[in-house]
Amino acid sequence: MSGTDAGIDLETSIGYLLKEASTALRGAMEAVLKPMGMTVTHYSCLELLAQRPGLSSSALARGAFVTRQSMNVLLQSLERDGAVTRPTAAPVGRVLPVRLTESGRRDLARASAAVAVVERRMLSALTAEDQDEARRIMRGLVVALAPPLGA
Repeated sequence: MSGTDAGIDLETSIGYLLKEASTALRGAMEAVLKPMGMTVTHYSCLELLAQRPGLSSSALARGAFVTRQSMNVLLQSLERDGAVTRPTAAPVGRVLPVRLTESGRRDLARASAAVAVVERRMLSALTAEDQDEARRIMRGLVVALAPPLGA
């Protein structure tokens, strides 16, 4: 039975190729982050906080594509290590805004440099125009699958 008889042809399936690329990227990122004592989720959390200071743990979980419970465990660890701070009481409502410390910024700088090397390696066979087109296509795929407003 050929791949097309079974349903999806894995050699040409965009979804399968996206997953394969995602898995390869995550593996390459984990390889450069592990010696720093970080995971991709750890790095993503620090990067999100650098770009959007004061995010809640729920917003960080959504941005890092993990559960709130997983993010809370990570944040407790990052607080213990001195990479982030959270107030003991919410300034407004129930949200505890998370902020990077100087130590967290230093950790992020090292990790960002390593991850940038991985991304450059991933894109090395593409021209600048191809990279722009890939970004445009990826954004279009995300938009096409986004839940409708109000859903």
